[in-house]
This record gives sequence, C-alpha cells and structure tokens, in this order.
Amino acid sequence: MNNKYKKAWPLLILCPPLIFLAVTWIVMWLWNALLPEILGVKSITFWQAMGILVLSKILFGGFHGKFGRGVRDFKERKMMEKMDKLSPEEREKFKEVWRKRCAGGFFNRNNE
Repeated sequence: MNNKYKKAWPLLILCPPLIFLAVTWIVMWLWNALLPEILGVKSITFWQAMGILVLSKILFGGFHGKFGRGVRDFKERKMMEKMDKLSPEEREKFKEVWRKRCAGGFFNRNNE
C-alpha cells in the first residue's frame, strides 16, 4: 500500500490543538496587555483565556459542523418550497405582512 500522505498524519493530529493553544495564549496576552489599563479589570490566566474562548464560541459562534449546516439548509429549502407553492397574490400578501412587521425596526416596534 503506497500512501504518499503517510507522513502528514502526525501533522494533522498535532496542528489543531497547537493552533488552539496558540490562540488561547494570544487572547490571554491581548487581554492582559489592553483591558486592565482600559477597563480596570484583572489580568487573566491561560486557563481563564481558554474558558473565554470556549464560552465565546458557544455564545457567538455556535457549532457549525455538517449537522448544523444540514439542518439550516433543510429549513431554507422547506421555506423556499412553501414560497414556490404560493400564488402571486398570496406571495404579495405575505411580503406586505412582513414589511409591516419589520418597518419599525427592532427598537421601534409597536405593541400590537
């Protein structure tokens, strides 16, 4: 069995954790270099920086694997199928309802 990528396996296994550790160190360094002077917060440790990275990924980034993309694509496809089945009059009515709902913006909504 001739596999020309046999030497790359250790690199593929070692690189993601090393990149994660490097990014954690960068977050810790930036936090400790900037935020204590700007906001008056305490300096953080390496493990706290790692916790901040994981927490920010959960809160803001989500987990976008194949499963997450598939669910989103499925929902978009389902909505497009529903829109395709509407008559032109129904489609215009749908658009008008959503225009009215979104016209005021998020902070200017009427309590209807």
